[in-house]
Amino acid sequence: MRIARDGTWFYKGSPINRKELVCLFASVLKREADGGYLLETPVEKGRITVEDAPFVAVEMAWRDCDCGDGGPIRQCLSFRTNCDEVVPCNADHPIRIQMDPRTREPRPYITVRPGLEARIARPVFYEMVALSVTERLDDRNVMGVWSEGVFFPIDDEPALDVAAE
Repeated sequence: MRIARDGTWFYKGSPINRKELVCLFASVLKREADGGYLLETPVEKGRITVEDAPFVAVEMAWRDCDCGDGGPIRQCLSFRTNCDEVVPCNADHPIRIQMDPRTREPRPYITVRPGLEARIARPVFYEMVALSVTERLDDRNVMGVWSEGVFFPIDDEPALDVAAE
């Protein structure tokens, strides 16, 4: 079995087109200590190849929420995966941005379950970037988003080019 970069699941080279079946397999997906992936049921387990991340975040919702700690109302983000799992963005489900060292193209991810991430789809990432703010971290300006009181950096704020006259 294989999960392609676009989130399509394959069995013996053919795509699995039934979403219910993909979601069933996804429910028993685990990550090994060596970074490999496996499908594990109480009676058997088998390796699975994952090209990028096993899930894709296909939708984002944001709202103001009361985190129940007596603090102020905060922005809360959540993501829906291609298996219809809704994942809150918080300290237990952080956003991680991996930058391509050559092109600086961002590859954003959110933790779905321990060791398992969803790649945030490009249109969803753009929606998230529209909510970004600039914060000062480690003596530099960083763009990022807040969710449930946690700041998730996206990238350094771009420097303004000021043309000398």
